[in-house]
Amino acid sequence: MFSTPTNPEPRGVRGAWAPPRAASATLATLVVGAWSDRVGRRRIFVAGGYVLWGLSTAAFGLVTVEGLAGAASVAGAISLAVLTVIVLDCLMSVLGSGANDAAFNAWVTDVTDTTNRGRVEAVLAALPLLSMLLVFGVLDGLTRAGEWRTFFFTIGIAIVIVGVVAWFLMRDSTAPQRQADGVWRSIAFGLRPSTIRANPALYLTFGAWAVFGISTQVFLPYLIIYLQRTLRIDGYALVLGVVLLGASVVSIVGGRFIDRVGKVRSILPALAIYLVGLVLMTFVRDITWVIIAGLAMMSGFMLVVAGVGAASRDATPRDRAGSVQGLRMIFAILIPMVIGPFIGAAIISGAGETYAELGVVKQVPTAGIFIGAAVVAVLVVVPTIALLRRERREQRAQPEERAAAGQA
Repeated sequence: MFSTPTNPEPRGVRGAWAPPRAASATLATLVVGAWSDRVGRRRIFVAGGYVLWGLSTAAFGLVTVEGLAGAASVAGAISLAVLTVIVLDCLMSVLGSGANDAAFNAWVTDVTDTTNRGRVEAVLAALPLLSMLLVFGVLDGLTRAGEWRTFFFTIGIAIVIVGVVAWFLMRDSTAPQRQADGVWRSIAFGLRPSTIRANPALYLTFGAWAVFGISTQVFLPYLIIYLQRTLRIDGYALVLGVVLLGASVVSIVGGRFIDRVGKVRSILPALAIYLVGLVLMTFVRDITWVIIAGLAMMSGFMLVVAGVGAASRDATPRDRAGSVQGLRMIFAILIPMVIGPFIGAAIISGAGETYAELGVVKQVPTAGIFIGAAVVAVLVVVPTIALLRRERREQRAQPEERAAAGQA
C-alpha cells in the first residue's frame, strides 16, 4: 500500500523496526522525488536505484551470526547481526523508496492522464500482492530450509535485472516538466500552508489516504497471527493465497470502473465493500467464510487505494510530480504506520490469551481489530464528501466560464 517496497526479512525480526524503516523511506522519497523534479528525468533514478536496491537486498544474505562470531562473543555477535540487519534494512528502504516510491511513481504520473489513471493505479495496487504470492510461493522452500543467503541473493539479482531492463525500456515524458526550485525548496514547498490552500483537492485526497491507511494498519500487522492463533487455521497460507490473488483480479478489473465513474466517486462504493469485509471478519470462523470475508475486505482495500491514488495524481501539479510523492509517503505510509498499529495494540491489550515468540510473551489478537479498523475507515467519508462537493462546484462553474468566454 500501499506503497513502500516489500522488504523480506528473516523470521524473528519481522516488524521490529517498522517506524525507522518508514521514516527512512519517507525521507528518501522526499529527497529523490524533489531531485528528479529538478533534473526533469526519472529513468536514471529508477534504473540506477533499482540496481543499488537489488545489491543492498542481496547483502542481507551475507549477514550471519556465525560470520560475525569472530568479532565478538556469541551474545555480542547476535547483537551485531541484529544491528547490521537494521542498518541494511534502512539502507534498502532508502534505495528502494527513492527508486520506486519517488522516481517510478512520479514517472507514472508523467506518462498517464485523467482518462487512464484508474486502470493504471488498480494494476499498480495489485502488483505488490502478486509479488508477495510469487516470492513466498516460489521461494518458500528456501526459507523453510533456512537458506536465507540463497533467498536474498535470488531476490536481489531479480531486482537488479529489473533495473537494467528499466534502463532500456523506460522512456521519460516527451514533455518533461523541469522544476526550477532546488531540492530543499521543493521539499519545503509541499509543507507550506500557502501550498495547501492552493491545492485543496490534493491535500483532501491525502487526508483520505492517511485515514484509510491508519485503518488498514490497525489489523494488518496482526492478521497472520489472528489466523494462526485466534482462528487456529493451519492452512493460513492457502487462505492468504486465494484472498490476495482474488483481490488482485478484482482490483485490475475494477480499474476500468474507476475511470468510468470517476476516481473520487469510486471511493465510497469501494469503501463500503471494505467495511462489509471487515464486519464479516469479526464473525467468521470457518475457513470458507474467512476466504469470502477476506476477499471482500482486501478487494475493497485495493479499490480504495486505486481510487485515492488515481485522484491524487489528477490533483498533482505538473511540475511537482516528484515532490508530491514524498507528501504521499507522509500521509499514506508514515502516519498510518505510526498510529495504526498502536490502535490495534490497544484493542488487543485486554485479551486473555497470550503466546510466546522468541521468549517474548505477546497478546493473541481479537476480532476487535476489525471493528477498530472499520470505525476508523468510516472517517474516510468526510474528506471524500468534501472532494465530491468540490467536483460538483467545478462542473457547475465550467459551463458558466465557457458562456462568459463566448460572450467576450
